[in-house]
Amino acid sequence: MKEKLFTACKDYLEERINRIQSSLEDLNEALQNETKSSAGDKYETSREMINTEVNKLSVQLQQFKKLQATLEMARIRKGSTTVQLGSAVKTSAANYFLAIPAGEINSGKEKFYAIGVNSPMAQTLMGKAVSENFSFNGKENKILDIF
Repeated sequence: MKEKLFTACKDYLEERINRIQSSLEDLNEALQNETKSSAGDKYETSREMINTEVNKLSVQLQQFKKLQATLEMARIRKGSTTVQLGSAVKTSAANYFLAIPAGEINSGKEKFYAIGVNSPMAQTLMGKAVSENFSFNGKENKILDIF
């Protein structure tokens, strides 16, 4: 079960990284094809817009690569009786996978929410054990299982 969660998160990251890399390639090609016209300002403005977009995508790419490193740290973590990075947690409210913010993951009959360890829910769950109660958004919940 936990391996499916890791695989889903890995696939999520790879898809995002591939999309960004493809966009960067397209922008670099557009930059190379940009020819200087007699309207010099238009040429410079167009190049600057492309460069700005390349910079934004480069930052996003670095962020996703950092998430890959975080996911790998979560994968190699040993199991624990308390919630930590890499834990899959079933609660009375929902199921969570503490690794990276990848959204909803359907694993067979169960639904998990992949969340980053800095998210409010992860911070609430960290260090708690099975059968412990916790409060989130004014609602009392209970940890049912950790694996």
